Amino acid sequence: FVPSSKTSSMSIIRNSEHEFQHMMRVLNTNIDGAVNVIFALTAIKGVGRRFSTLCLKKAGVDTTKRAGDLTNEELERVVTIIGDPTAFKIPNWFLNRQKDFTTGKNSHVLSNGLSNSLREDLVRLRKIRAHRGLRHYWSLRVRGQHTKTTGRSGRTVGVSKRRGGQ
Repeated sequence: FVPSSKTSSMSIIRNSEHEFQHMMRVLNTNIDGAVNVIFALTAIKGVGRRFSTLCLKKAGVDTTKRAGDLTNEELERVVTIIGDPTAFKIPNWFLNRQKDFTTGKNSHVLSNGLSNSLREDLVRLRKIRAHRGLRHYWSLRVRGQHTKTTGRSGRTVGVSKRRGGQ
């Protein structure tokens, strides 16, 4: 067996017309071009694996591609679907902000908007003196976990000795 000079056994051979992008800027997030598209989109805050897979399928993009191999047109289609998923018939149960407290609408919040909405929710809970809001404020467990023995990092544990020799 004599290996042909045209194929290389150690490197990936690309049959793409456009230039490979090693780093991309999508929705204010740096995306690694060497990673699979599904996992590369999860770098955007508010986009998980299932949501990115669904958006890529709706956009008609091959999910086995690397992120750097996407054309500008494919990337624009994916970004528009991520930006407004309800317009592309993505069901409401797939969205991360269902029945918003202030507006009452279903939406999918991304990156900075996600952190802002989370902070606003915690401020609202604290302002109305809700149990959840107070537990957040005191940096305690919120969802009913036991706290007697776990979650002690950052707190003083043990018996303190009295001064004066007694």
